[in-house]
Amino acid sequence: MADTNTPAAAAAPAKSPTSPEPAAAVAPGEGSSSQPTAATIPDAGATIRPPAGPTGQTAIEVDDEGSNASVTSDEDDEGYSDSIAGSSATTSLSSSVRDYTFENNRRYHKFHEGKYHFPNDEPEQAREDMRHCMMVHVGGGALHYAPLQNPQKILDVGTGTGIWAIDMGDEYPEAEIVGIDLSPIQPSWVPSNVRFIVDDAEQPWVTPPETYDYIHVRGMASGIKNWVGLIEQSYTALKPGGWLEIQDLNWTYRCDDTSMGPDYAVAQMAKHIGEGLGKFGVKIYSPEDNPARLEAAGFVDIRHSIDKVPVGTWPKDPNMKMIGLYNRSTVYDGLHGITMGPLTRGLKWTPEEVELFLVRVRKDLMNSRIHSYVNMHTLCGQKPL
Repeated sequence: MADTNTPAAAAAPAKSPTSPEPAAAVAPGEGSSSQPTAATIPDAGATIRPPAGPTGQTAIEVDDEGSNASVTSDEDDEGYSDSIAGSSATTSLSSSVRDYTFENNRRYHKFHEGKYHFPNDEPEQAREDMRHCMMVHVGGGALHYAPLQNPQKILDVGTGTGIWAIDMGDEYPEAEIVGIDLSPIQPSWVPSNVRFIVDDAEQPWVTPPETYDYIHVRGMASGIKNWVGLIEQSYTALKPGGWLEIQDLNWTYRCDDTSMGPDYAVAQMAKHIGEGLGKFGVKIYSPEDNPARLEAAGFVDIRHSIDKVPVGTWPKDPNMKMIGLYNRSTVYDGLHGITMGPLTRGLKWTPEEVELFLVRVRKDLMNSRIHSYVNMHTLCGQKPL
């Protein structure tokens, strides 16, 4: 599920190696792609995403003083309209679709109940919006990496709160943006070119072939079982020359020094979540496998970039410090929501056992002497012309 920031620019990182990441902490200089560079777009009016730093090759410099950062954001309602969420060709927004289910004091989606194992209530929505800010910040302010040129139809799969789709509606006022999700939690006050549909992306699509110029999938590693099917349906739904972009964090915690030990509770938590979701056929480390899946589906000009995302304010660089603050906050604020479903449903822990374990997780998460980070994968592929 998805995933406000200022409108961002079109972007195109250079092609990077697509080999799987190592499953353990890496030493400095190991385990990631080469530095992406900005590509030239013929459209004179287009702007380019700033080139990323040397991802995976240089250790993040540590701030010995451990100073903190603050998060600010601006909101602008100009050009927005009071638009009711649209209904799918397969699912109307009936009262049953808008129903919710409750478990362990959290609210979950009712439509295709149990498909997604994380809550959709207000605290989770606030966390998802913060994660959106973080991921845009990692991309240098860009809402996408694919080299889009005057897109007319855009699909956001797993739109969540709809924040990315809304920002894209502002960025591309001539385009029609459609966001789909299992939960009808999106706002009604949106740009006039944005609409939302309650639907399941893993069900057969009723979209006519060659409909979209761009399909965006972000933060869905924890919710998709059949990536092959999703990628193949995306390929069919794209126009020739259209782009599919998949962006996800790989929650294997890494460290470029010796500060993160084997008993790091945050890494243990991610491992438990992965095991719990695995009981339902969900592999949260899908970013490692998706480049090969895009190639098998027929996509060309595949571009795979990997960015380091620190956990906490330990980096010396102010930009990385801000990203680390976002990242730590999204994890800390969401600990109950991201663990309760996978651990109680999948691993059969009791809620009390989960809460007891989270005491250790919170302590390690706030320890600025542990210089951990995760990798953000951005994968783009083009349907041949």
